[in-house]
This record gives sequence, structure tokens and C-alpha cells, in this order.
Amino acid sequence: MTRTFKPALLSVSLAFSLCAVVSPYVAAHPVAEKQSWSKASHTSTPIKHLVVIFDENISFDRYFATYPHATNPKGEPVFIARAGTPPVNGLTHQLLINNPNRVNPFLLTRNKEPCDQNHGYEAEQDAYNGGLVNQFLSATGNTSSKACQREVMGYYDGNTVTALWNYAQHFAMNDNSYGTIFGPSTPGALNLIAGQTGPALPKDTPDVESGNLVGDIDPRFDDCSYNDVEKAKGAELATSVTDGLVYIKGKNIGNLLNQKGVTWGWFEGGFDPSSYTAAGVARCDTSSHNRFGGAAKDYIPHHEPFQYYLSTSNPHHLPPSSIAMVGKTDRANHQYSLKTFWKAADSGNLPAVSFLKAKAVEDAHAGYSNPLDEQSFLVRTINRLQQLPSWKNTAVIIAYDDSDGDYDHVMPPKNHFANHQGRSGYGPRLPLLVISPYARQNYVDHTLTDQSSVLRFIEDNWQLGRLGKGSMDAHSGLLTHMFDFKTDKPAPKLMLDLKTGEVIS
Repeated sequence: MTRTFKPALLSVSLAFSLCAVVSPYVAAHPVAEKQSWSKASHTSTPIKHLVVIFDENISFDRYFATYPHATNPKGEPVFIARAGTPPVNGLTHQLLINNPNRVNPFLLTRNKEPCDQNHGYEAEQDAYNGGLVNQFLSATGNTSSKACQREVMGYYDGNTVTALWNYAQHFAMNDNSYGTIFGPSTPGALNLIAGQTGPALPKDTPDVESGNLVGDIDPRFDDCSYNDVEKAKGAELATSVTDGLVYIKGKNIGNLLNQKGVTWGWFEGGFDPSSYTAAGVARCDTSSHNRFGGAAKDYIPHHEPFQYYLSTSNPHHLPPSSIAMVGKTDRANHQYSLKTFWKAADSGNLPAVSFLKAKAVEDAHAGYSNPLDEQSFLVRTINRLQQLPSWKNTAVIIAYDDSDGDYDHVMPPKNHFANHQGRSGYGPRLPLLVISPYARQNYVDHTLTDQSSVLRFIEDNWQLGRLGKGSMDAHSGLLTHMFDFKTDKPAPKLMLDLKTGEVIS
């Protein structure tokens, strides 16, 4: 109990001692809000609960290149498409046998940890080569070995990503969705919640271009970003310190939800601290192994976008004051662990808007995760959500932060609303699925969407208004085409096998 409250006391003392220097930031970081919170607030659609599962580093072709046709080799999970399954914009026969890259696309084995590729902001642009889409091996291929470099052209089918193909069969997917800009995880996560990656400060930090963050720099307002415990003591106040970390000014979707009293939270694996130092600084050192023996720390700071904004951060990873307060503003400030999500959901306190992030080895990021461990997380989560009384008015969105630099044959369209230095995009094409009783069934949507389309759906559904000031929220494509809100035949529940992703019922 003592450790739980130490960081809170530390924050208060620092706030008084430093308020003259950083008072604008202190004011933006609430300890508590007098607010009328609602889990069942008025919505524009029947969706009262939105759960966004935000996974890592998958291009559309990586998972759906040959959908809905699987090879079905002996000994692997079987996938046979339902009659009338619509096609997607996948790999044609010509692209499979005579690809403009030096290696033709090929089916990856399910029994190996995939190689992490170069998914930098400029490298991904180079791979598309002005529309020729022929430089993936040289621009984004992992050059540590020829096998890893070649793997940039690989893809999986329904015998490996079986659960995702089954979700697509029974619900809705989009084959024309993109990263809002090019680049790795952090820009994707920031575009999800704010429709932009700036203004990022300090401006002279590497990977900040014209005030926009284009790389994976850890968030300033997070103890677990700091190797130096002394620097972390005042993490949430250190806006004038140059330490290689970044913070973002302005608002995000959390601020709009707070203003309307709509409950919400970001829930990430490993967010609960492994320990606190004597000074009250949170440490996030818990690690896990994936099924192939690879290991990674459960919590990765640059995957948590709300920690870049002082107003929505929980620097010391404090737990909520009670499970009844999950989704409301208290010392946790809407940032929680996945364990807290399930405690809230099981007790009838599921927030209106929830963002879920798996622990690292289950988030699909090549190099330490893989499709099978990701599948375990997805199936475990969605099976459990469907058993809640709230499922009847819930929607789950499965989205991704970036492509990992892996091959996708579609040249991203120009983003005319935000296409300048530090915001070049759209980025690579990414998977996007909607799972809900109100999702269209066995449906492929071709609407142009991007990561900020999720942001726009939240704004529209809870009537929050727009973030504005450069956000893509006003210009992003709509997700509503993936729903049928007038249906009298809701999509039935789909329970999948935790190990294979095959349909149970």
C-alpha cells in the first residue's frame, strides 16, 4: 500500500516546487475532475461500447494477400471460404509469379518467428519508389541475413492467421485502409488518438521533422521511458529538460471524451509496474517469452500514445482508486493495465471507449512476436468480450500501427490534407476489421480509410466535435460502411479455438 501512494505524493511536491516554471502544463494535468461520467451516454449509432484492439506492424498483404484462398496443408488449421465470399485487392497471379521486386511473394511458415524489417519513415517511402513498388528488398528488407531480407516479401494465409480470416468471413473488413503517414509504431499510435503527430517538442529531437514526430521516441511523461531514475522523478513536469524524449502539445481524443463525461481508457499489457524505486519511480521490467523462445519486456513506452500528452498521462503508472472509477478521471488518469480492463468489464464497469494493447510478445511485432501469439490474444479477448451482457451493443475494431516495412502491392494514395515534411502519407496499407452484432457479415469495404478514421468514428458516435488544428479527423474516411445499423438480423457470436483460430460455434 505504501508504494502505491508514494508516486502520487511525489508528484504533488514537485508540482508546488516547479509550478512557476511549468504552470501551463501542471494545469493541463488533472488530479481529479468534477464530472458527470456516463457509460451509456447518448450515441449516434446503437454502439455504446467501442473496443479498439491496436496491434503491431502488419501490412495488408502480409495477412490477406491471397484471401479467401488458403493452401490447407496437412497438419495445419483448415480454412475453407464461405460461399459468396467477396474478393479483396490482394496479390494477382502476375504479381505472385513475376513481381517487380527481385523476389516473388511467398508463403511463410507458421512455425518460425518472423524477422523485423526496416519500417522507418523514409525507408517505407523509398520502398514504393514513386509508384513502381519495386524497392522493398533494398529499402525496407532486413539486411542482417539474406533470409531475413527476403522475408520482407513473405505473407501468411488462412492456415496461420486463421482467426483473422474467420473474423473477416463472419464480420466486416476493409481492404483500402492505410497508415495516416509513413513510419513506425509511435506515429501510427498518435494518429489513432489525435490524427497528427505534433506539435512534438523539443523540436530539435531526432525524428522530429517540422514539428511532427516520425520515429519511435519514448514519451516524456512516463517513468518507464527513463533509464536514469533521477531524471524520472519529475517526468510529468520536465517539459524543459533535453533528455532525448518527446512530448506532444495540444489535444487528443481523451480530452474530448473527458469534456463530454464519456468513460474511456487505454489498457496495455505490462502497464502495472514491476516495482517502485525508493523515490517512487515506477519500473516496468516484467518480461515474457513467445512460443518460439523469444523474449521482450511486456510494456513498451512508445506504444502508449496518451503518455506523450501531459493532460492524459499517468507518469507513475498509478492504479485506479477503485474499479468503479475505471474510465473516469482519478489518479490513474485513464491509463491502465489489461488486468484492470477485465476487472472493470467483469464487474459491469466496461468503459464506453477502450483501447487495448497486448503485452509485447502478443502484439504481432516481428522480432519478438508472431501471428500465432497475436492470434491467442485476439481470440482470448474477443471470445471473452462476446460473453459480456454489453456485447449486444459493442463493436470491436482490429487495427494496426504500421506495416513493419513488409511488402504491400498497393501504392498508397496521396493525402492532400496532410502531405508535407513530417506528414508524408498516406502510409502503407494495413488490415482493418470490425467485429460486432452490427457489423456487415462476410463483407469487404473498399472505402478509403486511415488510422484517424477510428478517431472520427469515436467523435461522431459520441458527438464530441473535432480536434481540429491540423488533425486528420475532419478528412478521414468513414467506418460506418462496415456496419448495418438497421439490420433485424444481428451478426451472431463467433467463438474460435484459442490454439488454432478455427470456428467452435
